[in-house]
Amino acid sequence: MRKIRVLVVDDAVVVRKIVTDTLSGDPDIEVAATAANGKIALQKIPQVNPDILTLDIEMPEMDGLQTLAEARKIYPKLPIIMFSTLTERGGAKTLEALALGATDYVTKPANVGSVSVAMQRIRDELIPKIKMFCSKSAGIEAPLKLIPKPVAKVGTPIIKRPIVKTSLLQKADILAIGVSTGGPNALAELFPTLPGDLPVPIVLVQHMPPFFTKLLAERLTAKSPLDIQEGKTGEKLIPGKAWIAPGDYHMVLEKRADGVYIKTNQDPQENSCRPAVDPLFRSVVEIYGRKTLSVILTGMGQDGLIGCEHVKEAGGQVIVQDEASSVVWGMPGFVARAGLADEVLPLDQIGQKIISKLKVGR
Repeated sequence: MRKIRVLVVDDAVVVRKIVTDTLSGDPDIEVAATAANGKIALQKIPQVNPDILTLDIEMPEMDGLQTLAEARKIYPKLPIIMFSTLTERGGAKTLEALALGATDYVTKPANVGSVSVAMQRIRDELIPKIKMFCSKSAGIEAPLKLIPKPVAKVGTPIIKRPIVKTSLLQKADILAIGVSTGGPNALAELFPTLPGDLPVPIVLVQHMPPFFTKLLAERLTAKSPLDIQEGKTGEKLIPGKAWIAPGDYHMVLEKRADGVYIKTNQDPQENSCRPAVDPLFRSVVEIYGRKTLSVILTGMGQDGLIGCEHVKEAGGQVIVQDEASSVVWGMPGFVARAGLADEVLPLDQIGQKIISKLKVGR
């Protein structure tokens, strides 16, 4: 077993020191080198042979997007995590970076003046991703095992839900999607394959912070026949339209006399996430029951596992993305290995499968 070698690229001396000190405090990680801009970083990659890069976006001489584009030409497999600001501009640049081939992103703490807060953010968000993407090459154990375990509050008995057998010839009245790491690109591939006259509404959770979800909705709408918006309390669901849960808010559904409406809230995080897939799926099942069609795409962690148990308990259908086409087979892997998936498919086949399932009964 060896340590994961990280190249830290950021023009701010303070940020480089905070990131370096925090990463170096983990026994599985060493900072192989630092660089103040992309030009220096590209020179150092062959010298220090890092396992992964953390890459700032806004830098002089050669910024993060230029660096990423050049690095991908020479090092197509090197994991690169963007380190971006939690602003609208930062969100737009991050989505562009993901489209250019960035492996993932982490948002910088708003105030790096609070060193302890900044270091904790790096421990909570950056280090698990570094270990996830580099665990195999370094021979260490990934922080999030991909073997499902029962989930319950401490002291709460774990109840095995009876799974209702799903009919393959079953009408669906809603499409619910959960996705995380690798999601923006997966959704950008999936949505253009769905027709604008889709006969059901779509609700989805993509793990993202504020600003990012609105920008993602706009980008997906530009590439898709469907109208895709950030969800807002009071919006009525209609067929052929999609809503993304807004960053830092759970999105759930409520039934009224004249239809089904969106509600957002800031209830506690679930699976360390807000928005989270599980609360959305629970609310969908309460209203649509066995007429729920759910899809779990690429993502780290196990958010969506309990939600899919609810879907199957009600007799609904579950499709998950396969391991080969996933950036991280965490979320879909948990569902598949728990025996909850009706179909395990590569990403490029999921759109057509959705369309064929939605034709049933119509």
